[in-house]
Amino acid sequence: MPAQDSFALRSHATPDGSVVAPQQLVESLGGENLSPDLSWSGIPEGTRSFAVTCYDPDAPTGSGFWHWVAWDIPATTTSLPLGVAQDDASMTQALNDFGNAGYDGPEPPPGGPHRYQFSVHALPVRTLGVTADSPHIAARFAIFSQQLASATFTARYQVSG
Repeated sequence: MPAQDSFALRSHATPDGSVVAPQQLVESLGGENLSPDLSWSGIPEGTRSFAVTCYDPDAPTGSGFWHWVAWDIPATTTSLPLGVAQDDASMTQALNDFGNAGYDGPEPPPGGPHRYQFSVHALPVRTLGVTADSPHIAARFAIFSQQLASATFTARYQVSG
């Protein structure tokens, strides 16, 4: 069984520690609102599905901001392409904190930099048993309480004020 620290997540569009690629930004910031390409390796033994999340812990909400929560991604999947469709049938995607299904990119208020944490979560179940119309907190609870391992990278973005 691979060690949990060997579970790794990468993106060509938005590498770890980089500035979020322009194509990942919302359209109001000149972006295309496309989810980044993601690939993962070092999958833990017992993985039966994956979930993917994108979270901004720096949003001025007191609880951060969820840009993407997707789950029931088959265990045979080791990558997602640039621009996953909001109605992609190969996974379930919750309404994000913008109120839209699937991924919506960064749109922070002017000020300091925001961190965008992209994560893949290895899960021991084929399905979480959570529907797309459930609040994403239900999916996140199921993901975080069951995950075998997770891998994360962080990118940043800042709007000058």
